[in-house]
Amino acid sequence: MKDLIFDLIENEKVRQTEGLELIPSENYVSSNVLAAMGSILTNKYSEGYPSFEGIPGWDEDKIATEVLPNYRYYGGQTNVDRIERLAISRACQLFHASHANVQPHSGAQANNAVYFAWAEPGDTILGMSLPAGGHLTHGSPVTESAHIYNFVGYGVTESGDIDYADLEAKALDCDPKIILVGYSAFMKIPDFARVATIREKVTAKFGHEVLLMADMAHVAGLIAGGVHPNPLDYGFDVMTTTTHKTLRGPRGGLILSKGNVASPLKKPAHTLENIPILIDRAVFPGTQGGPLEHIIAAKAVAFYEAMQPAFKAYAEAIIKNASALAAALQAQGFILQGNGTENHLILIDVQKSFGFDGKLYEKALDLVGLTLNANSLPHDKNAAFRPSGVRLGTPAITTRGLGFAEMEKLALWMKQVADLCQAAGSEEHLADYADAFSKIHAEVTALATSFPVPGIN
Repeated sequence: MKDLIFDLIENEKVRQTEGLELIPSENYVSSNVLAAMGSILTNKYSEGYPSFEGIPGWDEDKIATEVLPNYRYYGGQTNVDRIERLAISRACQLFHASHANVQPHSGAQANNAVYFAWAEPGDTILGMSLPAGGHLTHGSPVTESAHIYNFVGYGVTESGDIDYADLEAKALDCDPKIILVGYSAFMKIPDFARVATIREKVTAKFGHEVLLMADMAHVAGLIAGGVHPNPLDYGFDVMTTTTHKTLRGPRGGLILSKGNVASPLKKPAHTLENIPILIDRAVFPGTQGGPLEHIIAAKAVAFYEAMQPAFKAYAEAIIKNASALAAALQAQGFILQGNGTENHLILIDVQKSFGFDGKLYEKALDLVGLTLNANSLPHDKNAAFRPSGVRLGTPAITTRGLGFAEMEKLALWMKQVADLCQAAGSEEHLADYADAFSKIHAEVTALATSFPVPGIN
């Protein structure tokens, strides 16, 4: 008897092939990343860490052949040690880091490990507020970390940029242990150097070291591709990210840091210089058990792909497509948060543009094979599950090869769907316009199938 799971996987394969993913946190992985994820490495337990002792620089041939001591709790680790060391080496080269921890299972796990490494319960962490575009792990009261640490949020300006005056005033008032720059719905490029200067003022006032942390989950691929500044080049101590999204790897987390790299077995002094060791101890055994070595192998593959010249061209194309799509949407009457985008992500104020909420629009676009997500906007007065906006981006469609001409088509289809939403007035009446939705869906499918999804046979 065939397991129904595989029928459902096939259904998802069809959905991905015949539709277009506009969710800015989604992407398509290569066949090599898929192969590593589905490998027999999933059979191996490897709690602990490999060692870099004795390896000069980042010589991959040596990393792949040297037999070195390790800090594992199980035997049989020769191959997974080499794989994990390659992943660490490639991540460090890609992001200009002293050390990389490739074991976090997700971006949320990566963030929690950094908090645990540096802050004590009750300490203050200053980050972008959720209504302004911050992520759940930056202080949402529904998360575990919000019950452990005191999160203070800074806002954004009317133009959608970080309110640096607000950030500085709060930093000098609340005495943060960590200053965090990161977001899930933000379309500007942060001024990392300015934030580093604010950190200096906080240290001067309160007399203790302050960790500068950047959660770059959305733009890590843009950083790797050289089209977005790297916070580690501007004085930040730690950068966390997911390995999917713009980085186009498997679902997982990554922590990059500057400082002293040494064995995690002995607890070091609690200093910024030792943050790489403190982070290793915080990931395992502090917040996680066994690493997923098949996912780590897939991360290593993705890092290798991101080091190739073609990836730089891909990152550049993401930005160009996002700018073109934003302009095309504005030409169709859409009102955009921040009047456009500087990265891969676009926020549409659907309520102000057309008079209905983002959830209605999300559901209507699903009917034509265009996938995005409803999203709150800064100072949104609508309920969280009926927000005023939607969030979309260009990483996945750029992977498939769509370009300027297709951005015009997307904007036109999105306007046609908006018109149908206005006519329907509610989700219950969308079915009254089934024929119109079907016509648009057929056009979307025709375009989508002409741009194959990588890794799908």
